[in-house]
Amino acid sequence: MVKLEHEPENMDEVRAEIDRLDRALVKLLAERQRYIEAAGRIKSDRDTVRDEERIRDVLLKVTAESVDRGLNPDVAVKVWRAMMEGFIAYEFEVWDRHQGQQ
Repeated sequence: MVKLEHEPENMDEVRAEIDRLDRALVKLLAERQRYIEAAGRIKSDRDTVRDEERIRDVLLKVTAESVDRGLNPDVAVKVWRAMMEGFIAYEFEVWDRHQGQQ
């Protein structure tokens, strides 16, 4: 389990740290989105946008990493499923914009 660098003493400190982490997560998600956009441009067939085998693979990796890092794996899977569904929907939009016009 990852230890906190500084144990918060009040809710203001807790919230400030959560806000800091949220900013870092947004940065990482924006980077992830760029790869989703690339996938939407690269994939030649719309039917390949949703890849169930890849979804299973990602969830297996996330579950293993969450256990190693002290993150509740049930929470991790729920978060990743929601995130992936949002990105899959976005990838369909990108695909339609770039490939569907050909």
